[in-house]
Amino acid sequence: MHPLVLTFLIFGIPALIGLTWVFLRGSSGLRSYILTRIALTIPMILILATVVFLVMRIIPGDPITSALGPKGTAEIKERFAEQHGLNDPLAVQYGRFVADVFTLDFGNSLIGSQRPIVDELGERLPATLEMVIPATLLALSLGVFLGTRAGVRRKSAIDYGSRIFSVMIYAMPIFWLGLLFQLIFGVWLGWTPIAGRIDPSIPLERTTNLLIIDSIITANWVALRSVLAHLVLPTLTLGLVLSGVFLRLTRINVIETGQEDYVAAARARGIDQGTITRRYSLKNAMIPVITLIGLQVAILLAGAVLTETVFAWPGMGRYLIQRILARDFTAVQSVIVFFALFVAVISLAVDILYSVLDPRVRY
Repeated sequence: MHPLVLTFLIFGIPALIGLTWVFLRGSSGLRSYILTRIALTIPMILILATVVFLVMRIIPGDPITSALGPKGTAEIKERFAEQHGLNDPLAVQYGRFVADVFTLDFGNSLIGSQRPIVDELGERLPATLEMVIPATLLALSLGVFLGTRAGVRRKSAIDYGSRIFSVMIYAMPIFWLGLLFQLIFGVWLGWTPIAGRIDPSIPLERTTNLLIIDSIITANWVALRSVLAHLVLPTLTLGLVLSGVFLRLTRINVIETGQEDYVAAARARGIDQGTITRRYSLKNAMIPVITLIGLQVAILLAGAVLTETVFAWPGMGRYLIQRILARDFTAVQSVIVFFALFVAVISLAVDILYSVLDPRVRY
């Protein structure tokens, strides 16, 4: 089975089940909102794809020269352009590209191996998800934990320390932090690998191309240890940088909810501070944090591009950089469309999650 299909089955099916449950159990207004958002996703993807299509043909550079090099004769270049439809009018190329977007058949890469782009994405999308998901969990866990502690203990040492940490870590360029971690933990201390997803000398049968899952289903524990070791630094780099903004937002909202009347009433009834924080303050403070997750998705993908480049991680971000430098129209367009779909799906999921966290939300 194709890795893209397996990736959808692993991540998409549970999400689809959850969406179906919310759709069936929700109000008529919520169902109408979900259908409207799904319908609006189509023109959003189309507009973004159109912008990318035009920009890739306006910026300087020539994919034919990139593919054939300076030794390509005029006859060879003409044959290459004819073979890939680069001589067709711009409107014809655009129509073909739009048809490919809606059929998810992006053709072959123009540069290098000229493999089907779907196969290229099938190898790289799981790699990006394997790094982005743990990094997001780390950012949320660290940001919410420190933000809650700082908000509850306002103007204490932990509050001041957390605020300084959030500003410093969020201001650090991802590539600089990644290089610093490589130098400290990989070169000086020798604790972790500094590049790649797995030790090349370790054999691993790849089915889903999610190496953690492939290692588990094949009971290859040596490979699993290597995969987890390679995952430490990229996850730490991306997760720490993103945790700063979640920390500050959680802190502010915990302080605000702590001043509400229902919290004062809970204190008056003798409820301990830990219970008040968990059951009252934090639950209501998480709603803006969930909002921020949807807004941070694009930043997360941008950070993944830099992180994958620093750690030679064979994911979508690094692939996008390589294809841009090579002026590979078809590959760049395909990656951007996938990124746009990812952002749209996460944004829709975040909006729907509001109704679960806050029953007062109505659509």
